Amino acid sequence: MFYLALGLILWIGSHLFKRLAPAARAKMGNGGKGLVTALSLAGLALMIWGYRSAEVVNLWTPPSWTTHLNNLLMLLSVFLFALSHSKGRLRARVRHPMLGAVKVWAFAHLLVNGDLASVLLFGGMLVWAVVSVILINRAEPWVPKTPGEPKRDVIAVVITLVVYGVIVGIHSALGVSPFPG
Repeated sequence: MFYLALGLILWIGSHLFKRLAPAARAKMGNGGKGLVTALSLAGLALMIWGYRSAEVVNLWTPPSWTTHLNNLLMLLSVFLFALSHSKGRLRARVRHPMLGAVKVWAFAHLLVNGDLASVLLFGGMLVWAVVSVILINRAEPWVPKTPGEPKRDVIAVVITLVVYGVIVGIHSALGVSPFPG
């Protein structure tokens, strides 16, 4: 659990640094981007390693129906992530699609994982995404993007379905089937 917690601290700290200490971050200039990226990647690696190696401490047993809700929410999460890179009409309507994707992803995984490591990882990421949205909204007014072409939304849906299939394949390869069997 130590490496999981350390990874979360590095991830959250590196991502919130700009919002919580803007003057210090500005002093670092472009060199600070490399440091923030390195800390983020180290945090990500530690979270993965820490989660995979954590002892299983069950806190509750999720009901089986949550698997179906998780799968539906994951489709939404992948779509929001795709939307963050889209230039379609829908992108103009969502202020924080990537952070929204993280919030949906984390919540969906909290529904189906009742162990301590999952609560720490997914709960920590959910808290980080919520806090990030609050800090960004307080710091900057939202100026909606100009809506793009509708065909870009169709491309985002196609990308969502392909990426969702890849994610299902990866989970299956790791021995964690996302579909009840």
